Amino acid sequence: MDKRFDVIIVGAGMAGMTAALALAQGGLKVGLVEKQPLAEQIDQGFDGRASAIAYSCFRQWQALGVGAALEPLSCRMDKIVVTDAHLPGAATKPASPFFLYFDAAEISDRSDDEPLGYMIENRHIRRVLHEAVLKADIELMTPATVSVIEETTGQISLTLDTGATLNAPLVVAAEGRRSALREWAKIRTIGWDYKQSAVVATVKMQYPHNHTAYEHFLSSGPFAILPLTENRACIVWSESHDKAKALMQVRPELFHAHLMQRFGDFLGEVEVLGPRFVYPLSMGLAEHMYRGRLALLGDAAHGIHPIAGQGLNLGLKDAAAFAEVIIDAARLGEDIGSELVLERYAQWRRFENVSTSIIMDGFVHLFSNNNPLSRHARDLGMGVVNAIPPLRRYFMEDAGGATGDLPKLLRGEAI
Repeated sequence: MDKRFDVIIVGAGMAGMTAALALAQGGLKVGLVEKQPLAEQIDQGFDGRASAIAYSCFRQWQALGVGAALEPLSCRMDKIVVTDAHLPGAATKPASPFFLYFDAAEISDRSDDEPLGYMIENRHIRRVLHEAVLKADIELMTPATVSVIEETTGQISLTLDTGATLNAPLVVAAEGRRSALREWAKIRTIGWDYKQSAVVATVKMQYPHNHTAYEHFLSSGPFAILPLTENRACIVWSESHDKAKALMQVRPELFHAHLMQRFGDFLGEVEVLGPRFVYPLSMGLAEHMYRGRLALLGDAAHGIHPIAGQGLNLGLKDAAAFAEVIIDAARLGEDIGSELVLERYAQWRRFENVSTSIIMDGFVHLFSNNNPLSRHARDLGMGVVNAIPPLRRYFMEDAGGATGDLPKLLRGEAI
């Protein structure tokens, strides 16, 4: 059975579903293919991660009609504290006196009192987006994988393992870092392994977190305490692969003891909730944002270290820019899968994706060591930024995705 669409998106992750909703809102017929049943992806045991969502990206969800459902599941991040610390031990040196302190009140000239960002558990984001996809005029095919890909004049044809054949002038690869469609298009990636893994867990604290996120840079990698609803927090604890594996295997009481050495007692007693998860950390940047009639979006185009929580935000910005370019081209009667149209999308997103990847990679190498010269340079840099309010505000607005040429959805406007 042949099915025809304006756009087919392969990969119903958070960026893929956001792009699908935006395109459908713009009047395009969208097909969405996902290999894993969405019911599994919203289970608590599937993914223990939570995402820091920039306020501009949350505006996009509000413009797409899912903000109201996500808001009660979100925890505002009103403050962020960044420190340069030492690993605990008998010979531990004093903590650096330099730190960064970001407060949403410093950029509270925005009329709607936006925070610096929102922390939302990934399973909640997937569930809300999934429900919206089912209500929209989007055909969701899951579980299904692409078994055959053929590009002919004016279209791409996908044959699924279910036997269905899908045709569209434009296909989007949004299946994540190991994108099969990207491989089919022979788009190479540049990247490397950081020789680190992130151990992720959810904890509940005795004392209120007051909507404050903490990022402690240690020589073994960053240790982040990210606020969630119900006075919980998502812990993202970076260690070498071997140490991370050991942390996953130790008894709960030993894991808790090691955790408290990093966490400290400033929020009182800390209880670990649910299972632990581990994720290898690497960087992968696609050399091209499209080839032929295939466009890349999200982690298929760029996978970065979670050191500043920008990974998903880059994908959501891709979705906003992609949707605006494609919808505008469709309204003008252009061939939406042509190189002329896709190059506009690539030009809009290429610089930020590459520059952010490079900057995040630089942060990892600058902070994940105990070299005295590196430590002096980073401490001096943090001290300078913290002492200059306009510079601090710029960093907050940039992290919130509110700088540069913003797509309409990131401004909270419909396309």
